[in-house]
Formats: sequence, C-alpha cells, structure tokens
Amino acid sequence: MRDRAAFRAGLLAGAAIVLCLAAVLLPVREQIAALLAWVGRRGALSGVLLCLAWIPAAVLVVPGSVLTLGTGFLLGPGWGLLVVSIGSTLGATAAFLVGQKLGRDWVRERIGGHERLRGVDGAIEREGLKVVLLLRLSPLIPYNALNYALSLTGVGLRDYMIGSWLGMLPGTVLYVALGAGARSLAAAMTGASERPAAWIALGVAGLVATATAVWLVARAARRALAVRTETE
Repeated sequence: MRDRAAFRAGLLAGAAIVLCLAAVLLPVREQIAALLAWVGRRGALSGVLLCLAWIPAAVLVVPGSVLTLGTGFLLGPGWGLLVVSIGSTLGATAAFLVGQKLGRDWVRERIGGHERLRGVDGAIEREGLKVVLLLRLSPLIPYNALNYALSLTGVGLRDYMIGSWLGMLPGTVLYVALGAGARSLAAAMTGASERPAAWIALGVAGLVATATAVWLVARAARRALAVRTETE
C-alpha cells in the first residue's frame, strides 16, 4: 500500500514538473489562441466548447487566466461569466480528483506520525468550505496550483466545489470584463487593456482572505490538539 501511494505521489510530482516546464518552454499561449479562435467560429457551440475546455486545461495546468480573458472577448461579459464560472469549477474539480487519487494516500501516510500535521489536516477538513473560499479569493495562489494543493488535504469534494465556485467569482468577473474590453483576441489574451480600479480592491481583499484562511486553520488545529490532549 505504501509503495503504491509513493508511486502515485511520485507520478503526480513528475507530471507537475513536466507540465510546468512545458508551459514555460512550449508556445502554449499561441496554441491556446489558435484554439480559442477556432472555437469562436463554432457559433452556438462556442460556449459549450469553451466550458468543456476547462477540464483538460486544468488537469494539464494550462493557465486559467488565458482561457478566462479569451472567453470574455469571444462571448462578452454576460455569457463569458457564465461559461467561465461553470467551466473553471468543472476544471478545478477534475484536477482535484486526479490529485486526490494520485497523492492523497501518500500524504496521509506521511503525516500519520506527526500530531501537529494531522491537526492541521483535520482542521482543513472540518473548516473545508471556509478555507477553500478564502484561499480562492487570494491573488497570491495560482488557480492550477491550488487545485492540486487542496487535493492533498482532507477537504471534502462538496466543500471544495462550492468554495471554489464562490471564491473564484470576483476574479472571474474582473478577468472576463477585462477580456471583453480588449480590441482583439491577441490583446485579450495578454490582458492588454485598462485594468479597473476594482483590481486593486480584489488584490487587497485577497491578501486579507489569505491571512484569514491561515488564521482559521491554525485556530482549528490548536483547538483539536487541545481537545486531544485533555482527552488523553
């Protein structure tokens, strides 16, 4: 069992390294631009295709901001928001399930002998919805990194999906609007348009949310450890 969990964890880590190198070294942005241009000519199917594209994109660590900006340009702020909101949640869930399948058992075994780490993991599980919501509001943690990071914790799927959807909404609104205001698809994909003042507000709120998430997990972990010590 341990060998299998270690193999899965190694496979996940190796795949993550390869995908990150590919994102840096290969013309990923150009390929996504070509894909978006093609999808944009599919008429009524464009929204469905853009929504479903998030699933392989998230699993393969394709930058979510590029898809969001491009979708905003192609579909506008209204339909763009709907498609990205649903698609990004589906993609995040797919990556979460892949990471959970490959790495969760290994993490559980590694922290088995560390009481404090077990306390932190248990705190994230109990406060799952709040923690995911707060972390998703943070501009410091990339979408793809958080998908796989949370998959290694004890957070439940339901809390993960709801927290992700709600927490990503503010950023989705801004990115879609930014893409919709671009003059061309190429400009949209680089975010080359005037950024609204709300961008600064989202950044500040995200920093506060990150600090709150850390505090929440630390408090819950301390309480769990205190209860366990009293019981023993």
